[in-house]
Amino acid sequence: MPLRLLSLLAALAAGSALAADAPLNLGSRRELFVDDFLIERLSGKAESRLHHPEPREIALVHDAPWEGSGSGYHSVFRDGNLYRMYYKAWQLTVTPGKVDTKEHPLWCCYAESDDGIRWRKPELGLHEFNGSKANNIVIPHGRMGAVQPDGGHPAIFKDDNPAAPADARYKAIVRSNSPKGLLALKSPDGLRWSPMADRPVITDGAFDSQNLAFWDGANGVYRAYWRYFTGGVTDENNWKPTGDRAIRTATSKDFLRWENQQDLRYVDSPSEQLYTNQIKPYHRAPHVLIGFPVRYIERGWSEAMRALPEREHREMRAQASLRYGTALTESLFMASRDGVTFKRWNEAFLRPGIEREGTWNYGHQYMAWHAVETKSALEGAPNELSFYATESYWTGRSSALRRYTLRLDGFVSIHAPMSGGELVTKPLTFTGRRLTLNFASSAAGDIRVELQDASGQPIPGFTLADAEPTFGDAVERTVHWKSGSDVGAWAGKPVRLRFVLRDADLYALRFAP
Repeated sequence: MPLRLLSLLAALAAGSALAADAPLNLGSRRELFVDDFLIERLSGKAESRLHHPEPREIALVHDAPWEGSGSGYHSVFRDGNLYRMYYKAWQLTVTPGKVDTKEHPLWCCYAESDDGIRWRKPELGLHEFNGSKANNIVIPHGRMGAVQPDGGHPAIFKDDNPAAPADARYKAIVRSNSPKGLLALKSPDGLRWSPMADRPVITDGAFDSQNLAFWDGANGVYRAYWRYFTGGVTDENNWKPTGDRAIRTATSKDFLRWENQQDLRYVDSPSEQLYTNQIKPYHRAPHVLIGFPVRYIERGWSEAMRALPEREHREMRAQASLRYGTALTESLFMASRDGVTFKRWNEAFLRPGIEREGTWNYGHQYMAWHAVETKSALEGAPNELSFYATESYWTGRSSALRRYTLRLDGFVSIHAPMSGGELVTKPLTFTGRRLTLNFASSAAGDIRVELQDASGQPIPGFTLADAEPTFGDAVERTVHWKSGSDVGAWAGKPVRLRFVLRDADLYALRFAP
């Protein structure tokens, strides 16, 4: 059979297979390139590229007498015109060969902000510390009705479930030490808390971390994520876990009865020690769950370890336990569409960064749960994402929380250098009349878009030759062709998108009205 005929038959077969693919229904949702959901193929020098937050100012210092160097496990969210923050308050005092954790109990404390940048600790007058209620403690350590919440392991959120009653508009998951498990708390105002049940609602796990739950509005369920060990716990009384630190999940309709327990699965990541998980719907694309798990790694003693900051303090911690002085932590990035299987990037999302006091230690770069949208420091620039991460963990009398920023949707991009690259999407359907992009290019670079039918054939009027180059740096820019920007005639019909990039990054797309 002639080679040209063989090639033609192969092309027809490939076209038939492409046309047979069930199209993705995007509607008018914003779609990010945090996984392979949209990607059929990348060619040329196009690649998926993980981006990293930029360090900004210290947002908060945990230096009150009831706080200390062990403060952390922050929950951050926007509540109308107010930004709310909740966190563990604790002091870890290190002396040669000893780490003292008994100076004061673990509390959950509260801070707030009008812009997510400048934070304050209000005197709430709710709970007593050393004979005074002039503090910002919202959940104490001790008995609350029939339960004993551990205020030092909080995860708090505002419940967007429209069926949530007024007295449970704010909810929390906290650890219970006796009996062991996770407790469900409720509050009408985010400050005054009471138990939702007289016993833990989740009991199968390790829980020695920030365990959390939230309302997943895209699927109409509550989701919980918590710490467990792959080998289980061999001694319940002395709590001796085995195996890797990992993450487990479950769902619930009422926040009290949890079902469908599963261990998280990862697309292409090795087994690693993960402390926190920090999973939550991304507010600009709530059908996508974004997580910032902490990676924990014990590096042992070496010349590189001895060269890291605060060597004397590190050696004192190591005398109490080797891992206290030689373990390191950093935050990763992962994303999921079903809540169980995640694309986890194996490279660090938030590295320890340039060496300085308070960094490169066990407890550094634990990221707050979760990112929030804040104004840019650049006049006239669009909003950006703010992240918060711990510094100076257990190295003195206080710990700190540093703010980091990233462009909106800027976790991962499809990137190509000036020599060029291409992305072709899977077949999809959409609603709307305009294709908009979150992208950035150099002055010489650009992105051109071709609209194809489901079999990969260019659609007349929307071919690459018809495409006007899109260049600049914007979080939402409409794509144009010679005939204009209206793609409404193809709404509801299976199509593909072909992107040709030069010295550009594509972060997200959306079909807009």
